Amino acid sequence: MSRIETLAPRRVHDFQSGYGDMLQLIERLHRLLLDVVKDEFERLGLLEINAVQGLLLHNVGDHEVTAGELKSRGYYQGSNVSYNLKKLVELGYMHHEKCQIDRRAVRVRLTEKGRGVRDAVAALFAGQAASAKETGVLDDAMLIGVTDTLRRTERFWGDQIRYIY
Repeated sequence: MSRIETLAPRRVHDFQSGYGDMLQLIERLHRLLLDVVKDEFERLGLLEINAVQGLLLHNVGDHEVTAGELKSRGYYQGSNVSYNLKKLVELGYMHHEKCQIDRRAVRVRLTEKGRGVRDAVAALFAGQAASAKETGVLDDAMLIGVTDTLRRTERFWGDQIRYIY
């Protein structure tokens, strides 16, 4: 059996168990993403930051943001983002300065060193995207379908938090 055939959808006999399978897959994919980034950092000899911090640098990109903005965009949890931003500032990957409007808030942006990590993560993801398309793991239609499904799930979960509790 080829690799592509093993990726064929399984029949869901019971919706609840299929939903549980989906939840476990989302968790495993997140952990695998972190492992992929960690392995790339090891190949590059970049050992002073972890994969979560690397993804944070990638997600900040060329923007200047506050920790609150990162949380509100849904990228990170409260203490997680605060700790990681502090470490990245200490290690020279980010600049920070007090916000002119709200002196309690701190705005952060990448340093040259941080942009180097951001570029390395972007190159990793670009190579993976090309490889996934080339090998048939994903095509344009599948990518659109998966992304739409995940966005609907994100909205559903967000609504659960906002309106049910």
